[in-house]
Amino acid sequence: MIKVQKNDFNIGHEISEITSKNQNIGGISTFIGIVRGGNNNSLNSMTLEHYSGMTEKMLNEIDNEAKERWDLIETKIIHRYGELFPGDQIVLVITASEHRKNAIESCQFLIDWLKTKAPFWKLEDSTKGKNWVEEKQSDLDAASKWKS
Repeated sequence: MIKVQKNDFNIGHEISEITSKNQNIGGISTFIGIVRGGNNNSLNSMTLEHYSGMTEKMLNEIDNEAKERWDLIETKIIHRYGELFPGDQIVLVITASEHRKNAIESCQFLIDWLKTKAPFWKLEDSTKGKNWVEEKQSDLDAASKWKS
C-alpha cells in the first residue's frame, strides 16, 4: 500500500492493519525517517514538495520491484509532504514476510531506493536561510548495492 499524505501516521495502527489481515507473517521490518534538527539544531522546518500522480507511480514501481525480489506478504510505504519540523516523522516503510530475512532486506532496499528515486524535493529553512537539499553521494552508494 502506498500513501502520500500531509498528515502524520501512527506506526502501531499501520502495523496492526497489516497483521490483522494475515496470520502467516513471521517477520516485520520497519523504518521511520524523522526530520533532524540540522547542524547545531539550526533547522527551523523542512518543506517537502512532490508532483501528485508522478510520485505515487514511482513509489508503486519501487514497491513492485521489492515484491519481485523478495517473498513478501505485505508492504506499506507512507511518505509525507508539506511543512515539517524537527522531530516530525517523514516516511514509514513496513515490510512483512514469512521469514525475517526477506522483511529486513526488502525494508532496507525500499528506503535506499526511496531516498534516491522517489520524486520529492526538500527545502530546508534554517537560521542560515533557505536551501534545497542536494542529493548525497552516500545515499547513491547505499542504493548502488541493489542494482541488478
